[in-house]
Amino acid sequence: MNHHCEQILKHAAVRTDGNRFTKFRRFRFIECPVSNSAPLSPPQPLAVPQEKPLGKVVVGMSGGVDSSTVTAMLQDQGYDVIGMTLWLMKGKGSCCTDALVDAAQLCEELGIPHHVVDTRDIFEENIVNYLVDGYSDGITPLPCSQCNKAVKFGPMLNFARHELGVNLIATGHYARIGYDTAGDRHQLIRAVDRRKDQTYFLYDLSQDVLGSVVFPLGDYEKTETRKIAHDHNLHVADKPESQDLCLVETHGSMQNFLDKYIDRTAGNIVNRQDGKVLGTHMGIHHYTIGQRKGLGISATEPLYVVGLDAMMNRVIVDTRDRATSPDCTVSRVNWVSIANPGAPIKAEVQIRYRSPAVPATLTPLDETGTQVKITFDEPQFSITPGQAAVWYDGEILLGGGIINRPSP
Repeated sequence: MNHHCEQILKHAAVRTDGNRFTKFRRFRFIECPVSNSAPLSPPQPLAVPQEKPLGKVVVGMSGGVDSSTVTAMLQDQGYDVIGMTLWLMKGKGSCCTDALVDAAQLCEELGIPHHVVDTRDIFEENIVNYLVDGYSDGITPLPCSQCNKAVKFGPMLNFARHELGVNLIATGHYARIGYDTAGDRHQLIRAVDRRKDQTYFLYDLSQDVLGSVVFPLGDYEKTETRKIAHDHNLHVADKPESQDLCLVETHGSMQNFLDKYIDRTAGNIVNRQDGKVLGTHMGIHHYTIGQRKGLGISATEPLYVVGLDAMMNRVIVDTRDRATSPDCTVSRVNWVSIANPGAPIKAEVQIRYRSPAVPATLTPLDETGTQVKITFDEPQFSITPGQAAVWYDGEILLGGGIINRPSP
């Protein structure tokens, strides 16, 4: 840690306004990283949920308007609120962002304690290495669902339980939690604001986590969230939303981030139909399935990336009508609102965050249900290995997993 960050974190002089320093007396920095290997224990037995008594709740605070509003809302409702911010990224200045400062200032304004937990090693292992390994292998990993499971919710709940003795956590995600008494399972349900719905990124959360978390914003539109923030005079009420992954915002672009870890190696861009070399590239990690722009090639009709061959260092392109597929297989499946059905079921499947859910048949490929074949009612464009396929029954998220590379 550089000297400047050390002063900010340990002495809590974390914001300057001209020559003024605001000291956050309730700030606490936890130097011991949270172990990612520790189980989420003690697990809470599944039972028919009762009305949660107003007690302590740990709120994950990013410094944005959503998590800040949740903090104020829960305090209004009578909860004993504790703020927590995860320190994620390594590197000069990464610990001194406005996000950490805003979270600390809000906790001071609300008169609640604030903990900063060092999860940089967990983030490095589960997100940075995960992305680098995936892009090097010619897939396009989805970091957000992996981050939610391994970096945010797991360590956050562990810390709340083991260090603070608190069994309830909350975040500013737009999602809702339900409960199926017949199946004895917690359910993940789309948010009221479908434009902000984040269930796609939360499909990998366990039943233990879902039984220990609340999403207060799931019943609100984003405009209502900002109004609540204004009503509480929160200083972040008009703070712009983050538009990119945290790594992209820090490094300027995903390409800049990846170029720090993956060598730029020249290779060919080839036509899948005849094998003709159409151009060259400087690293397959600069491309993703379905990409059309930025290929730097000329052809009589638009061509799209349909394959990334890490072994031969090739980018493979074809026409749009040849860039569709009737099916795919999915691994690392997490059944959320229902147990593994053990037989084919119909559902609506979403293969990208911004794409609509489309009808398909899901067929478990093993007894555990961790491998599933998805057969779409109509062929889908740009099915991307490494991304998540998440399936729904109406508003209820049934499960999800990671899209595999297609068989040769």
